[in-house]
Amino acid sequence: QVQLVESGGGLVQPGGSLRLSCAASTSISGLYLMGWYRQAPGKQRELVAGITNGSITNYADSVKGRFTISRDNARNTVNLQMNSLKTEDTAVYYCFVPLGPRGVWGQGTQVTVSS
Repeated sequence: QVQLVESGGGLVQPGGSLRLSCAASTSISGLYLMGWYRQAPGKQRELVAGITNGSITNYADSVKGRFTISRDNARNTVNLQMNSLKTEDTAVYYCFVPLGPRGVWGQGTQVTVSS
């Protein structure tokens, strides 16, 4: 069973940037789809971005043009470059792979956008 570990979260001012990374414990080259979700306090978890092993991407409307998802099959990582961050981007960000009945989730990394 693959395990996912996120890193790169932190506190940033509005307009700033952060780069999140998700490291998988096994090869990701055979995983068709990987993605990032986020959950803000009091809100449901929502899809932020997804990427296939053919590098086809999709994004939530709220992050289009600001966030970029990428994957490095050689390093078994999936990254999320977040630019022009807004206070409403504050959330715990989770890496996700749709494997098994519930999928596989990382432990999450906190992103706080505040002045």
